[in-house]
Amino acid sequence: MENSPRLEEAIRQTHTEDTEADVKKPQAGVGGGDLAANLIGDQTVELTEEDNKRIRRKTDRHILTVLVWVYFLQILDKSALGYGAILGMREECNLTGNEYSMVGSISAIAQLVWLPFSSWLIVRVPHRILMPALVFGWGTAQACMGACNDYGGLLATRFLLGLFEAACLPLFSVITSQWYRRAEQPIRVAAWYGTNGVATMFAAAVSYGLRGIDSPVSSWRVLFILVGLLTVVTSVVVFFVLDSDVPSARFLTDHEKLQAIERLRANQTGTGSREFKWPQALEAVVEVKSWLFIGMALCLNVTAAVTNIFGPIILGGFGFSPAIVSLMNIPFGAVQLLVIFPSSYLAHRFRVKSPFLQAVFVPVLAGTIMLYLLEPGRTAPLLAAYYMLAFIFGANPILVSWMISNIGGTTKKSVIMALYNIGVSAGNIVGPLLFNQDDAPRYRPGLQKIMTTTCVLFAIVGLQVVALFVLNRMQERRRVRNGKPAKLHDASMEHRYTAAAGRDDDTDFRLGGDAFKDLTDSQNDEFVYVY
Repeated sequence: MENSPRLEEAIRQTHTEDTEADVKKPQAGVGGGDLAANLIGDQTVELTEEDNKRIRRKTDRHILTVLVWVYFLQILDKSALGYGAILGMREECNLTGNEYSMVGSISAIAQLVWLPFSSWLIVRVPHRILMPALVFGWGTAQACMGACNDYGGLLATRFLLGLFEAACLPLFSVITSQWYRRAEQPIRVAAWYGTNGVATMFAAAVSYGLRGIDSPVSSWRVLFILVGLLTVVTSVVVFFVLDSDVPSARFLTDHEKLQAIERLRANQTGTGSREFKWPQALEAVVEVKSWLFIGMALCLNVTAAVTNIFGPIILGGFGFSPAIVSLMNIPFGAVQLLVIFPSSYLAHRFRVKSPFLQAVFVPVLAGTIMLYLLEPGRTAPLLAAYYMLAFIFGANPILVSWMISNIGGTTKKSVIMALYNIGVSAGNIVGPLLFNQDDAPRYRPGLQKIMTTTCVLFAIVGLQVVALFVLNRMQERRRVRNGKPAKLHDASMEHRYTAAAGRDDDTDFRLGGDAFKDLTDSQNDEFVYVY
């Protein structure tokens, strides 16, 4: 279907899709608004529940499928290191002492170095260009790991892998927030983040299969090259399939683009901008809630990194052979899947995040205590305790959806997600370093630190709920001063489409009018924080 002249003109004003000019001279939109502001203007577009479902299904097919597949590859590339270790990589590359731990941590160090720039790239570079470039880069680095023969080579390639992966989680989070209503986000985040479990099972099965192949090339090298090349090929597909934003979406008609924008109005978080706004960046850095989210990310990923990097090694300490270790990690991935989707669904169903976030910490703490206390030889209880650690992967999708639901402004969102990933990277650095090879096979000092970290998580989530409660009360007082009702119905959290625009019955204000002005959550008095 051809676009109307008005639509074509609006799109040209908003941005020239995926060109050099788009990167260098982005349009800010009407009045400093986001990319959708020029397109929809001041009009309110009629949208039924059937329209809402149709557009959501189209978005799932064209956007969510890309996110799911690419995130699967990212986790696969990252977790391949643990299986490479049990396939002989440490021996062939002569890794001693804490060198393996450092190889596991160096990618996170690279992310720490690069993440501040990543937040700028996410805003300025169209996602259709940025994502394929990142995927190609980390896939190439992963494939090159298969050619390494020493500690230096592994360190260099893992550093590059971390560099290109740095923007992955922030980018995926921003994309999810720009295409979906707040009520839809937990399940969509779970869909792509849930591939953690699938990647764990796939890597375990592949590593087991590679042990039985008689080849002049070491099994661990074949593993790295195989997953690396698969990622490189995917980068080409992503470029031709992914769209950067709603105004440039090729899978939507001209009227559907307007409807897609309208259905996102209730989010009060906009649909993206190409202008990096330094005041928004400063606001992101100084807010208390930002640092509480970062603290959660750090603590969560200390435990997650331990299972990714040392999980197969810990299983080996139970007395299993390397071949059996690969198979025994398949149920670990299955537990991740069984936890991620139900917990995210409950967060979606009951429209709150914090209670279900804390709920997944309980099995993690119990499992860590069991690993610490149980004596060697009690294989079944030790395995059960180890699999309980997989519950930690149910926390990250809830946390990500909680964050993007509570942040307005394109620049602010990209900066906070970059800061979040700095917390993730810091956790990935600290986690493996808590486990020293000298403490094998039980690693009790490291387990003790994981217990403490999990307890800290409970406290931080509670503090964040208090902070958001205070922010909502401040918003209510601002609305009253501006002549609006103190309490607003949050239509974005409804399971069925509910219009957010229109004049309030008791006031002369048009509600929803600021949704696409690229305002931060603190600037927009109609923004309602989610617990």
